[in-house]
Amino acid sequence: MSLRDPLAEVRGLGSAKAGTEHWWAQRVSSVLLLPLTLWFLLAAASLLRADYADARVYLAQPLNAFLLLAFLLAALYHAWLGLQVVIEDYVHGRAMEISLLLAVRLLAFLAALGAAFCLLRITMGA
Repeated sequence: MSLRDPLAEVRGLGSAKAGTEHWWAQRVSSVLLLPLTLWFLLAAASLLRADYADARVYLAQPLNAFLLLAFLLAALYHAWLGLQVVIEDYVHGRAMEISLLLAVRLLAFLAALGAAFCLLRITMGA
């Protein structure tokens, strides 16, 4: 005996078997963001009165650069996962849904690439 709706069984509707991985990725990224956000807030608070040169020296330290990059990448990944769910749930036109999903993925990738490039320039002193 199956608990599935007979119409869904005929149409092949049902679990796509990918929802659990997406759910776990969202939870893991949020747990990772907890200590990174705390570090980021403390770092930003310590740099409030600093000038540009002091902030650059602070970010040029390898640990601070790594933590900032980890924070930015985790935040972008988490945002990308969240926006994907919103688009899949609330955009009903298939062409618009695919276009928005591709745009969000491209923007997240470009933002991650830009953040990594900027941090690399700061840490290398250029």
